[in-house]
Amino acid sequence: MYRELNVSNITSALKEMCIEANHFLSPDMKEALKQANEAEESEVGKKVLSQLSKNLQIAGEDMIPICQDTGMAVVFLSVGQDVHLTGGDLTDAVNEGVRQGYTEGYLRKSVVDDPIIRKNTGDNTPAVIHTEIVPGDKVSITIAPKGFGSENMSRVFMLKPADGIEGVKEAVLTAVKDAGPNACPPMVVGVGIGGTFEKCAILAKKALTRPAGSHSDIPYVKDLEVELLERINKTGIGPGGLGGKVTAMAVNVLTYPTHIAGLPVGINICCHVNRHVTRVL
Repeated sequence: MYRELNVSNITSALKEMCIEANHFLSPDMKEALKQANEAEESEVGKKVLSQLSKNLQIAGEDMIPICQDTGMAVVFLSVGQDVHLTGGDLTDAVNEGVRQGYTEGYLRKSVVDDPIIRKNTGDNTPAVIHTEIVPGDKVSITIAPKGFGSENMSRVFMLKPADGIEGVKEAVLTAVKDAGPNACPPMVVGVGIGGTFEKCAILAKKALTRPAGSHSDIPYVKDLEVELLERINKTGIGPGGLGGKVTAMAVNVLTYPTHIAGLPVGINICCHVNRHVTRVL
């Protein structure tokens, strides 16, 4: 038996999710920022974190975006194979939800229709959509608006298998050090290991949507996340790039099988708000 779902439901959900993600910090990031405030020892770092917390409070109370760069909409869709989508095209439905959310939510429109000609589309569409077919009769939607201060700090390293896990660590640390203050630290670092050139990048982006403070079920990956967070926080970049103990609040790593001749590593850094909202229809 299959379940019918009109794509208008996806449009409605995404409209609300765009507005929610851009005005309210997710529960995991609230907790991460709270822990950052408690852990920071630098006076300047403490002041920066206090200002960030105050900004988030005002944003929630006055319905002002938590960042002026309300990002390009990145949407992850997990569509159950027992769902029959009706009422129109799925991609059109997603983009309509983004259009409604950004126009009716008075969010900044930052998307241009051609990377060279660069005429603004006026409604923040199209979104970047990643769709996978999964078992079941539900549709899971995750939206992660991505500002480009941090997005521009992304890196892909095509390592040799012989580089091993130490090469992975150095790649991540290189990306973070090169990013410095440009990614609006304290940051969340998403890492994708394996697959191909494009797969590791998507893994890194998806890793950012995993709750901060959680860890991989794979023991060596969990150890890698813990070690990288510790080493990143020893760089001294600190909140706002002004020095301190808390440069990152989380390192999330996802892995995927790869070719015998390769070790692709993607690093996608996000600023302190790390916006993400998930709903299941």
